[in-house]
Amino acid sequence: MPPLHMTSEPTHSFFGGGVRAAVIRVAITATAVFLAVLIVPGLEVASLPAGLAAGLVLTILNLLVRPILFVLTLPLIVLSMGLFLIVVNALLLGLTAYLVSGFSVTGFWPAVGGAIVISFVTMILNWWTSDTRPTEHRSFPQRPPKIINPGE
Repeated sequence: MPPLHMTSEPTHSFFGGGVRAAVIRVAITATAVFLAVLIVPGLEVASLPAGLAAGLVLTILNLLVRPILFVLTLPLIVLSMGLFLIVVNALLLGLTAYLVSGFSVTGFWPAVGGAIVISFVTMILNWWTSDTRPTEHRSFPQRPPKIINPGE
């Protein structure tokens, strides 16, 4: 039987990672929102605090609402081979604009363009900031089986 392998670091859960990881996630999303505002016409931010608030709200919506929308729209996502996720992201961006004053989206197509830019930028920044250090594996030898009733 092969030896049991354990890592020295605990596995990260969906909501895990601590305060540092949460701040990095909000900063990445806020950076993506600002880049989307610069690139996509129809997205506007009135001030720096409004942009940071949009990044925070979009991060919270991605954590709480996006999984629910993903499950509800799973048949459409499968039929469109994943392209409907862009519509889900555009809806979340529109909801963010509704919740944050100073951040506006002028229509559906700017929301789609902003969702594509934000998704692409967050994917690259998450990949760039991810921790890719090799984990340490410790192996523990297996004990031989214990014979309960020998010779009966």
